[in-house]
Amino acid sequence: MPPKGKGGKGGKGAASGSADAEKKEKAPKGGTAVKVRHILCEKHGKCMEAMEKLKAGVRFSEVASQFSEDKARQGGDLGWMTRGSMVGPFQDAAFALPISSMDKPVYTDPPVKTKFGYHIIMVEGKK
Repeated sequence: MPPKGKGGKGGKGAASGSADAEKKEKAPKGGTAVKVRHILCEKHGKCMEAMEKLKAGVRFSEVASQFSEDKARQGGDLGWMTRGSMVGPFQDAAFALPISSMDKPVYTDPPVKTKFGYHIIMVEGKK
């Protein structure tokens, strides 16, 4: 068993392996996981169409089913995602959002741009 005082420095460019252990210590800042739904569109125009539907009061899951271009078509539900498992801008937005419900969703406006396209994100839970 390694000594307790040593072993927290696993290489400067370490991948997620040792980063996960370090992230748990910083947990109080908004938790370590979020229950996320999103609508992903490759084109900005399509994403703005989805945004208009949301603003018109259409349920988030319905808009996600119609517009989202990824595996989360079943209402946009991505489930619980941990800090470090999402791309940077998406993660920053997800942890910054308040918890909301499908009836009164609080989502990212404007959409968040990542390497995958444009996301409208909402958060249903944090832990």
